[in-house]
Amino acid sequence: MAKIIQDHEGCIGCGTCVALCPKFWDWSEDGKATLKGSQRNEKGELELEVKEIECNQDAADACPVQVIHIS
Repeated sequence: MAKIIQDHEGCIGCGTCVALCPKFWDWSEDGKATLKGSQRNEKGELELEVKEIECNQDAADACPVQVIHIS
């Protein structure tokens, strides 16, 4: 299992993750990208546990502000 973690507050809403990985990423009401199906962790980050990271590594690598992390 892997975890996808997003610092939602740090997102600038560029849309790269939404374009590269629409299965997991969408727009939230605040104009920032959001991780579909995620929950807030103890740090206030969005977190989703997945079996396969699929296109999320591409989204993390392309994020200009590096707010997407895979663990």
